Amino acid sequence: MQKAIKKWFPVLALPTVVAFLISFLIPFIMGIYLSFCKFKTVKNAKWVGFDNYLKAFANEDFINALWFTVKFTIVSVITINILAFLFAMLLTKALRGTNVFRTIFFMPNLIGGIVLGYIWLMIINGVLQYFNATITTDASYGFWGLVILMNWQLIGYMMIIYISGIQNISPDLIEAAQIDGANAAQRLFHITIPQVMPSITICLFLTLTNSFKLFDQNYALTAGAPGKSTQMLALDIYNTFYGRVGWQGVGQAKAVIFFLIVAAIALTQLFLTRRKEVEN
Repeated sequence: MQKAIKKWFPVLALPTVVAFLISFLIPFIMGIYLSFCKFKTVKNAKWVGFDNYLKAFANEDFINALWFTVKFTIVSVITINILAFLFAMLLTKALRGTNVFRTIFFMPNLIGGIVLGYIWLMIINGVLQYFNATITTDASYGFWGLVILMNWQLIGYMMIIYISGIQNISPDLIEAAQIDGANAAQRLFHITIPQVMPSITICLFLTLTNSFKLFDQNYALTAGAPGKSTQMLALDIYNTFYGRVGWQGVGQAKAVIFFLIVAAIALTQLFLTRRKEVEN
């Protein structure tokens, strides 16, 4: 069997490798090259060095979008994971209808981002109309609208991951802690949370990356309005690349910066939380 696998592995893996090269690696390398060029199409790219990066960092819209994205990500990651963990703790108790509630909470994750954005746009504007306002009247409305939308979409998904981690905790550990006189808070912080650190690592990674690279929902819910005060990084890159003539190279440079920021934050988070897994 092992000989047959070694013999046919290159043939069987070839379609996947080719697809990876064509759809990801080659465009990625070309994207890095084009970030140092001024171009309208790939064929007329002209090397300009770091000019695109200097323009990107000097662009006030980009800095504002970065700051808005960071604030949104911090709030979303905290709220989503706390609420998802609390729901997971509740739905692992011996309660009636837990499977139904798990399904209901998970369902919003199945709705596409654009559709989800327009659904919440109607809901939020329907509430704000009683105050003679819309979601684009003030930037704070757009910010919290995006936070609510993101929570509603991802809490159920993260909850399922936390449930899986909680259910893998040995009942013997909980029983031993109860015998030793540990109260509910002590069991939570000294047994449950350390034991579900692998789930916490996954959920933090998913919420962090999904929040940072949010595009569809941002485009549908506020489109950056009012002005560009609720424009996140992905939307700013899109508007730069497609909305400003001659700024395609700057948009590409912003995309590379965006990739490096997300990669650095995600890898740092994985490193820190995995250390906790080892310690526990």
